[in-house]
Amino acid sequence: MTALAKLTNVEFKLLVREPGSMFAFLIPLFILIVFGGSIEPGDTLLLPMTLAIAVGLVGLYLLPTTLASYRERGILRRLSLTPVRPGSLLAVQLILQLVLALAAAGLLLAVAGTVLDAHLPTGVAALAAAFLLGTAAMFSIGLLIAALAPNGRAANGIGVLLYFPMAFLAGLIQPVGQMPDIVAEIGKYTPLGAFRQALQDVWAGTSPAPLLLGVMAAYAVVVSLAAARFFRWE
Repeated sequence: MTALAKLTNVEFKLLVREPGSMFAFLIPLFILIVFGGSIEPGDTLLLPMTLAIAVGLVGLYLLPTTLASYRERGILRRLSLTPVRPGSLLAVQLILQLVLALAAAGLLLAVAGTVLDAHLPTGVAALAAAFLLGTAAMFSIGLLIAALAPNGRAANGIGVLLYFPMAFLAGLIQPVGQMPDIVAEIGKYTPLGAFRQALQDVWAGTSPAPLLLGVMAAYAVVVSLAAARFFRWE
């Protein structure tokens, strides 16, 4: 087994044992089950909302906390002295966190489609585009948090502080229809808000608006570049 394969195996085991990774599954699943029994057969709101919640938890909580903790404990610095460079750990973490987000999404879709008999979209390409761009946008913010936070605890706190206002503006806490018009309009152009709206468009049977996809892509590129600029390995 190569050094990179060993690293991936170790990181996967650590991720599975991380209590925080279970929140990405359990919190949106709990919301889906609690509210799923009262939704209409053609509902286009609940599943996009729970998917956005799951990705938001991974991107704003688990990813930055893990990377900032590794830097705090000197793991990234020690890796620089081995054949496995610190960049390899970063790449492995991004892949594993993406797999975690996909697994959480798969669980939500499976429960919704089988247990709750909820409406599922047929546009696979549109769903994939919206999900991947939204995930990239949220992960880029997580990387920036990891770049700026001095330690894992600070990264955790910053992620939580960002998550709740972003979730509110995105319509994940209060329905968009109950918000003041200006607040709802601002929320559409936040990364989490654009993500939720794009998913909702897919559930409604239409393609996501190009503007929403562009907003998510812009966040992913610009914020990732900022994270790369400020990221410290030790």
